[in-house]
Amino acid sequence: MTSRIPRDSRLRLVRPRPLAAAPTAVNERRPRRPAPRPPEGTPAPAELARMARSGLAAAARVARWADNALGPGRDAATADGKATLSDPSAERAARDLGLTRDQVRHDWDIARLAGLIEVHGDSARPGWRLRAWNRDDGAVLRGWVALFDAWSLATPEPAGEEPAAVAEVVSAMPQVLSFLQLSAGPVPVEQLLDLLRQRVTELRTERCEVPYAADAVSPAAAAPAADTDPAEPARDAELAPLLDWALHALASVGALTCGAGQATLTPLGNWAVWVKLEQICVAAQSPAGNIEQAAEDMLRGCAQLRPNAARAEYRAWLAARTVGGAVTELLAAARGEDALLRGLAFEALRVVGAPAEAEVRAAVDEPALRPYALLWLAEHDGVDAEDAHEVLTRQEATWLWVDTAAAVADHGEAPMLVRHLESALQPTVPALLDEVRAVGHPRTVQVLVALAAAHPDPALAKAVRRAAFQVHTGGS
Repeated sequence: MTSRIPRDSRLRLVRPRPLAAAPTAVNERRPRRPAPRPPEGTPAPAELARMARSGLAAAARVARWADNALGPGRDAATADGKATLSDPSAERAARDLGLTRDQVRHDWDIARLAGLIEVHGDSARPGWRLRAWNRDDGAVLRGWVALFDAWSLATPEPAGEEPAAVAEVVSAMPQVLSFLQLSAGPVPVEQLLDLLRQRVTELRTERCEVPYAADAVSPAAAAPAADTDPAEPARDAELAPLLDWALHALASVGALTCGAGQATLTPLGNWAVWVKLEQICVAAQSPAGNIEQAAEDMLRGCAQLRPNAARAEYRAWLAARTVGGAVTELLAAARGEDALLRGLAFEALRVVGAPAEAEVRAAVDEPALRPYALLWLAEHDGVDAEDAHEVLTRQEATWLWVDTAAAVADHGEAPMLVRHLESALQPTVPALLDEVRAVGHPRTVQVLVALAAAHPDPALAKAVRRAAFQVHTGGS
């Protein structure tokens, strides 16, 4: 075997083509759905972008300040590595911009949520949306939608509320927003509270749980009577403060207005909810029908698709879920035993982009996910995909080679496994086998046995079988 750098470095991440499925199925063209039109009365995109620029003006101002004052080689942006603006930086920004420290911190957080600024370690850099802020209406609107998606992070949740109750309200709010959008006008908060109560009750019923208020009661008292419905409706007193928080959080990002006991979507909010509903409609028409599937089943379905079709499927699946829940579910699938799903999960996380950064960065500490996470972070930081593999150590690259070989062995064909042998970094087969044996991948034996069975060179196949036997027996 001769040494060479593979032309497609992503081969070690995930196969660039379907491993087992014939490509003919994905070549069938479906009739295109006519481009949907927004509801009558929706402002033109240019006007919506003007509204978004106006609402995010303060955040953009802080982002530009950070670009000039906190870039690489300048003062540190954060002190804790968690994107929290450090006290010296906040004080400096307050002086330079004529704001209070609280205003600076609020605008800083909004800028991060909208993707106007990105924090890496202790340094800040402008997001691509800030670069395109004055010339690209689409970039501005995507930034505002990113903030809209993160509304629950824009305003601190009420003190003393159970995290589970807050999560239920966040999960139920899309239905409340849909009702506001369909109502096309002011809706009494009491009516929204009733809708929220119904949706939260449905969520608890789906999980077969009693209301969380019962957790504080003794086990004997908590036992339901014979005529008690375990899906007892959530009480208004429990949900009213959380609905008030949710409405004010959405108002703070410019999605709706509240007053006189009523809530009304703004033009931007009305447009954004319509966009989300359209995304769900598109997802429901996805070629593999993955919108209702768990992450693992969705990824298995996408294994049969070409890369572009798979990315479209990822977007459809993500559109029907909260970002945080989707990222958690994808990483859970990546932790499984199927190496193919591991690679596909990180391809889906590439579609998620910046909102997945914190959880991907945490995955670096997990040996099975570390190479994938390092490559994801390198590409997220702007490294070209062809050069991203350079961030891996030799051991990490070898581990990833074995993991990808396991995916090929499980789902691919013999010729592909033989071609994968040529993508190894090691200059000779003996050197590769030595490093593969040392790396300690749990699938090493199976990979070597499959490679020996697939390779047409008898001498090489014999050497690989011997290495597999030695790994199996612990010999040298």
